Amino acid sequence: MKKIKFFLMTLTASILMAACGTTSTVPITGRKHTLLVSDAEIMSLSNKQYGEIMKKSTLSTNTANTAMVKRVGKRLATAVETFLRNNGAANEIKNFAWEFNLVKSNEANAFCMPGGKIVVYEGLLPYTRNENALAIVLGHEIAHAVAKHSAEQMSKQIRQQYGTSILGSVLNSAVGSGVGDLASMVAQQGFSFANLKYSRDNESEADHIGLIFAAMAGYNPQEAIAFWQRMSSGKSNRSDFLSSHPSDTKRIAALKREMPEAMKYYRAVQSATGRSRR
Repeated sequence: MKKIKFFLMTLTASILMAACGTTSTVPITGRKHTLLVSDAEIMSLSNKQYGEIMKKSTLSTNTANTAMVKRVGKRLATAVETFLRNNGAANEIKNFAWEFNLVKSNEANAFCMPGGKIVVYEGLLPYTRNENALAIVLGHEIAHAVAKHSAEQMSKQIRQQYGTSILGSVLNSAVGSGVGDLASMVAQQGFSFANLKYSRDNESEADHIGLIFAAMAGYNPQEAIAFWQRMSSGKSNRSDFLSSHPSDTKRIAALKREMPEAMKYYRAVQSATGRSRR
């Protein structure tokens, strides 16, 4: 009986994923993943959550730092859109309505909602210290959005729903109404973009893509090493086995391996502009 149930669960999930999933290619890395939610569904949920978050947040009163966050963010956004346009992905640009906000909080963190809504906490700035390092952080967050990591994580949750809901009204709803119903169920269970825990693979991919994005925007990617060393200073460098993030040691090692690729983009920008950009 258990073998039959497992077979039915596997078969049902395979049929539904084949019928509803769309294959997307991640820029820069070229990795392909199958997404079970549409851009429209993701953007609708993201915009709603972003509005709720900003209502509860207090914007920074530091005009210089606020201007810096917006300046660096806009330069990155321009570089990303240029890259997408030049690499056959111009249709993706419509999914972004960029916003960059600095919020009062001592937490050393930042996040990017699907659609390009980025929030930086004031507590992060003592670690970034300069615009190059800030670009590394914002590039990482933008990379999550461009790579559609939120949609990927939501798709994983939906697959789990498929695997445990082969009988009863849930399965009937999925077959009759499509992925949207299950996507709504996932959202109702507390799927939060702002607090989303990406997989270690997603985090490493965002580090890689974000490094390239920063270089494309004319920011020195070598600052990534010093920034992460500052972030890891004073805290235990534990294994990443039980964490959704890579350990600091592995993260820095990976960035060093990817640095030659990033520097090619950085030097190309310097050559094109004829001057060194901060």
